[in-house]
Amino acid sequence: MKFGVVIFPGSNCDHDMIYVLKDIMKQEVVKLWHKDTDLQGCDFIMLPGGFSYGDYLRSGAIARFSPIMNEVINFAHKGGNVMGVCNGFQILCEAGLLPGALLHNNNQKFICKNVFIKAETTNTLVTASLEKGKALNIPVAHGEGRFFAPEPMMQEIIQYDGILFKYCDENGNETEASNPNGALLNIAGICNKGRNVFGMMPHPERAADNELRNTDGKKLFDSIVKNFR
Repeated sequence: MKFGVVIFPGSNCDHDMIYVLKDIMKQEVVKLWHKDTDLQGCDFIMLPGGFSYGDYLRSGAIARFSPIMNEVINFAHKGGNVMGVCNGFQILCEAGLLPGALLHNNNQKFICKNVFIKAETTNTLVTASLEKGKALNIPVAHGEGRFFAPEPMMQEIIQYDGILFKYCDENGNETEASNPNGALLNIAGICNKGRNVFGMMPHPERAADNELRNTDGKKLFDSIVKNFR
């Protein structure tokens, strides 16, 4: 597979993503600068985490208007696979490629810690090789990660089985204590109706290397590569 990792001014997780895809997963990776207008024939586009444009307006709101995003949006509308992690998730929501919004954490503080999430569906590239309901230990690092969608939109997401991941405890139970940011329905990740655009707040690329003694995140990348068509 050929992955494209979009780099915005202020991104700080782009090289983490590149490292995992290139050195751990042994895939072809190209860097896509925010001013580029060519996706270079990539099969899968990654929007990494970080603080694009410093988050001076609203997380993802400025990055959404980068020249590269016009190409990403067209690529997604044609069925191309796009995934956003953390700030990337925020950008995809701002661009209208994913429903809902990411709001300030309910404690109004930046959160950086390991949490548990579980797959809610196995019919996407990202989750096809995961065991539904099994807890995965994945780090989070965000100040605006609380997923929210109005009731009609939330019902639509549920109807098309768009919830990818939920926060849970180590046994897979959804509790208030296991929800780090107050996200609606403990939601940690969603996809679009076409099941080709994915967003998640936790950082799987930070749990994909044996050196870190945690490879739960690598399971998501394994799923993408194994099930790509």
